[in-house]
Amino acid sequence: MSARTVPDDERRARLAARHAIHPAHRAADPVEAARSVVVLHSTEPATVHLSVHARVDGVTREQVVAALETERSLVKQLAMRRTLFVFPRDLLPAAWGSASARTAGSERARLRKDLLAAGVATDPEEWLLAAEAEVLDALAAAPEGLTMTELRAAVPTIDVRADLGPSQLNPGRFLTELGARARVVRGANTSHWRVFRPRWRTTSSWLGEVPAPLSSAQGYAELVRRWLARFGPGTETDLVWWLGATKGAVRAALAEVGAVEVSLESGAPAYLLPDDVEPVAPVEPWAALLPVLDPTVMGWKERAFHLGNHGPALFDRNGNAGTTAWWDGRVVGCWVQDDDATVAVRLLEDVPAAGREALRREAARLTAWLAGERVGTVYPSPAMRCDPGDLTYPVLRA
Repeated sequence: MSARTVPDDERRARLAARHAIHPAHRAADPVEAARSVVVLHSTEPATVHLSVHARVDGVTREQVVAALETERSLVKQLAMRRTLFVFPRDLLPAAWGSASARTAGSERARLRKDLLAAGVATDPEEWLLAAEAEVLDALAAAPEGLTMTELRAAVPTIDVRADLGPSQLNPGRFLTELGARARVVRGANTSHWRVFRPRWRTTSSWLGEVPAPLSSAQGYAELVRRWLARFGPGTETDLVWWLGATKGAVRAALAEVGAVEVSLESGAPAYLLPDDVEPVAPVEPWAALLPVLDPTVMGWKERAFHLGNHGPALFDRNGNAGTTAWWDGRVVGCWVQDDDATVAVRLLEDVPAAGREALRREAARLTAWLAGERVGTVYPSPAMRCDPGDLTYPVLRA
């Protein structure tokens, strides 16, 4: 029996509903918004709030902060591709045993090498163990946590800096490695929602009971299961990239979850969960404005089914996505803010009148939510940076 073909239209309908960006399929709260895309990107702090806003009607910044800092139902964790994500709390053990452990291993190896090269330690492993103990003792003595500045003062051992050419040795790297190993966690933010300056906490003081990590195989299987439920069908290439894992780990995880092979419209093999192989119903046309590094845009390596040929205009040279404007399941442009903080949509292709009107409504919705605040980014795409006078299509404003 030949594999079912999943056309691109169906893939776009799946992402619209499952990622909670279709107006009829919104999430109920920040945690459900995170689950809709497995995890939220948190490289830039504003992305978390904007990604939730795109998926939860009426959500406030205070509700997002409450999920992160009061309820702690969402937790920041370094994991796949050495990237900082916001995880639903129950998914942390899967990450700790798999993607985070892989990141921690590579970070620790680099630290050992750089500590030797900088002449800081002759036995870098012994040095790291001693530094870890000092950091954990300092945090244990500070129930509310310590900022990086406070930690450097409390633990002078980690306040080392060296320029090693392609690598820089600095205090933040030690916290990065400890965070990847779930020894410490980024706690309450000491700045506003667009800037993240956390108080570091021990994981046990922030979470209370700390569950044991899953095994590597179990962790990858759980991450793959959740990814397929939200992003499937996807290819092996997509999963290897998204997880930052080996082909062997991905293939084992696909086997563990009983993934079913299907064909994409391109003819490429892809995978769905065994209880998710039936076609899904189409959805009504929809519009959305997603932030820099939104998980919907960053969820696949092979994005042509929704991105078309707009990749060079909407991604920087390192593969970081800028803002995106969507119409009916496809990326059609980006959005920026004018000097007065009004959201303006820059189209990269012709969009029908209904789409233009829907995008204007989304621009008005986002403008109202931002309430005069401008959101900066270190990842502006070429389309975001270009002179508006060079655009082929008219700019849509709220």
